Amino acid sequence: MKKHAIIPIFIPHRGCPNDCVFCNQRKITARTTAPTVDEVKNTIDTWLTTLGEVPTVEIAFYGGSFTGLELEEQSSYLAIAKGYKDRGLIDKIHLSTRPDYIDRDILYNLKVYSVDTIELGVQSFDDEVLRKSNRGHTSASVYEAVSLIKEYGFEFGIQLMIGLPGDSLETCIYSAKETVKLKPSLTRLYPTIVIDDTELLEMYERGEYQPLSREEAVTRTAAMYKILDDAGITIMRVGLKSTDIIGEGGSINGGTYHPAFRQLVEGRIARDEIEPQLDRIIDEIRERREKSGELTANHLQGRDLVNESFNQQRLSRVKVDVFSSPKWFSNVVGNNSENKNYFEKKYPELSIKFRVDDSLEAAQFRINCDI
Repeated sequence: MKKHAIIPIFIPHRGCPNDCVFCNQRKITARTTAPTVDEVKNTIDTWLTTLGEVPTVEIAFYGGSFTGLELEEQSSYLAIAKGYKDRGLIDKIHLSTRPDYIDRDILYNLKVYSVDTIELGVQSFDDEVLRKSNRGHTSASVYEAVSLIKEYGFEFGIQLMIGLPGDSLETCIYSAKETVKLKPSLTRLYPTIVIDDTELLEMYERGEYQPLSREEAVTRTAAMYKILDDAGITIMRVGLKSTDIIGEGGSINGGTYHPAFRQLVEGRIARDEIEPQLDRIIDEIRERREKSGELTANHLQGRDLVNESFNQQRLSRVKVDVFSSPKWFSNVVGNNSENKNYFEKKYPELSIKFRVDDSLEAAQFRINCDI
């Protein structure tokens, strides 16, 4: 049974006066209207009839900087959500906003309407990255907002972007570590996508901005993921869905986007954890075969020579079982069997089978080898 369901209510970007280089929402908003009270109720009612039994149900206001709306408009939407919560039909109320749109008056109003979780679109903790991205605030706004949010007793989340102008692996890791210090209950990681009707596209076309390659985006995001996961922070989302982009009027430019980006990242994490263990097995195999005379010392001078000698001499392959939790099995194999093919090419001495172990947690692996 699904443990957690979110009923999304999309509010146009009217709550945000800023024009970040990566965002086209202000242009899209000119072609859209805010949902009416009846439309919001109909959306919630429709979702509730299809969810079935779910322990935790949230109404979440997405699509813009919710607390940038006029207080009266915020209250009109929140009153609807609170009505469903008061009747026990939903469990939580969730919204997303900017760090610089948090103050005591706003938080007091959110308390009145029983809001539970506030997600902050932080994007980066590096001030130069924020400046080049035209975020309109500095990292100081983030720390101030989080301090107030904690004071008022809300849960909070942090959204980070990877590959913004001026970004680097170092600034990404810094942002992840600063996030850990603030101890949010959840995070989201989004690689930067160049979409139509944005200043970032114009920068890209002028040669002033180069999107990350997919490989670099995966590498950076995997490093951030591990920092957050090791700290016990829930990672709600990694990468954007196609409907987040195309469905909102943007075409994708550059090669960073992938529909299974989270699997690419978790697959890389799995590979990075498993590979050193397989290397140790290979070292032991070679040492034993050298001692037994199956491989000469010359064969052990480099991996290519070893692989060539293995194929020429048709040495017996050593059976290796790689175990993972059921949830991470597809990550171990990799998107389109990427890891499986990688391991087969790198380790021709091994006959690798991927198996499931229910006792293992996500991102935990066990390797059995009979040598």
